[in-house]
Amino acid sequence: MQHRTIGDFTVGAIGLGAMPLSIEGRPDEERALATIHAALDAGVTLIDTADSYHWYADEAGHNELLVARALASHGGDTSDVLVATKGGRGRPGDGSWTVTGTPAHLKRACEASLKRLGVEAIGLYQLHKPDPDVPWAESVGALGDLLDEGKIRSVGLSNVSNAQIREARSLLGDGLVSVQNQYSPAVRDSEPQLRLCAELGLAFLPWSPLGGLSRSSLDGPSGAVSAGTAFHRVAAERGISPQQVGLAWLLARSPAMIPVPGSSRPASIRDSAGAAEVALDERESALLDAAVDAG
Repeated sequence: MQHRTIGDFTVGAIGLGAMPLSIEGRPDEERALATIHAALDAGVTLIDTADSYHWYADEAGHNELLVARALASHGGDTSDVLVATKGGRGRPGDGSWTVTGTPAHLKRACEASLKRLGVEAIGLYQLHKPDPDVPWAESVGALGDLLDEGKIRSVGLSNVSNAQIREARSLLGDGLVSVQNQYSPAVRDSEPQLRLCAELGLAFLPWSPLGGLSRSSLDGPSGAVSAGTAFHRVAAERGISPQQVGLAWLLARSPAMIPVPGSSRPASIRDSAGAAEVALDERESALLDAAVDAG
């Protein structure tokens, strides 16, 4: 697998988004552990989790505990695996999500994540979402305190604007290493954030990176190829999955890009990991870019 960097860490170019292993519709624990093990065996060395990735109200940290068990039971060398977790959101158990970005909450959340993951310092700790009721500098400042205390090794931001990235950079300096926003062939609202990450040397971790890959039943009336159809067409020509083509397209968008596709089955993460070995040629890239832009 090709590799990319997140601050001082070198990771596989495709990560694992572990959320589907713990929320509604999650697999049983045996399959969940097998999925994480399959990711590790395929060369994945970035696992993205959060304290709020759980189903029921009384099981905060379910996903973090699962990731910790998977790493401990893998049997191989996992010393190069970067576990990226998040704080600042909650789940009351009714399907909704809450946001709490007070310094006190973020520091408590980090302490709890440290215990669940069984580590002395979290490699990448991410602010899950800005809290509109808390000054941004206060939330970011709490992460700076955690850095200074050695409880986290680097900071990431999620669901943020360019202004928030720049302010956090001014407060944290090189301690800020990544941004995680939604980005896919279907949703490219964070194109400005992707460009800024490349400019500042930050990693960009797109969540829900496979949106827009469903095959359309018909192409447009003008003969234009729909985005979904284009990805399926390239996949059929190569004999690989549309998901691999989609992830390869994302990797080609920017050297800052490190997709973290969610997975709940060993086969799906093995397929996703294979995208790191797919190099699109100029014709394929032009076809996909044109279809995405037209969409």
